[in-house]
Amino acid sequence: MAISGGTQFLNPKEIIEQLGLIEGMKVADLGCGNLGSFIIPAAKAVGKSGLAYAVDILPSVLESVRGLARLDGLTNLELLRANLENPSSINIPAGSLDMVFLKNVLFQNKNQAALIESAHRLLKVGGKLLIIDWKKTGVPFGPPVEIRVDKEKIKSLASDLKLKLLMETEFGEYFWGLIYEK
Repeated sequence: MAISGGTQFLNPKEIIEQLGLIEGMKVADLGCGNLGSFIIPAAKAVGKSGLAYAVDILPSVLESVRGLARLDGLTNLELLRANLENPSSINIPAGSLDMVFLKNVLFQNKNQAALIESAHRLLKVGGKLLIIDWKKTGVPFGPPVEIRVDKEKIKSLASDLKLKLLMETEFGEYFWGLIYEK
């Protein structure tokens, strides 16, 4: 699997297309954000026989994603409110997902291990986890460098869960990416 990134910022549609999602898959975006920039194209990719979960803690974010899904005529998108640091609040059956996205969300949470463990729990054997987050470089935008996540720490957490690293990449100038398989 070869994934390329944009020159500067993320291109979610391009990344989703390269992940090989197919009709009938089940996917989740943990910390989907108000634009649903990954889960909307993922829901389109898995089609009507697939299922996509948009998960976030903020009701306003989920309402925004609901509106965008309606505009696109998506009927296979479920919205779930959950605290990502509390795995039991994520109401998705364990071992049921083909792919989980954790993008630009780890730096927002104190307990990154809980997020990685949640993704691991939700994935079926052979399922994939895409992690994208900010590089620890100073730029005049994005989160402060001191709260950005150390990629090596995330690799260690994933290794502890016996997740197999399939690919390590960069997405443009500002983001690193890891793809794992359960």
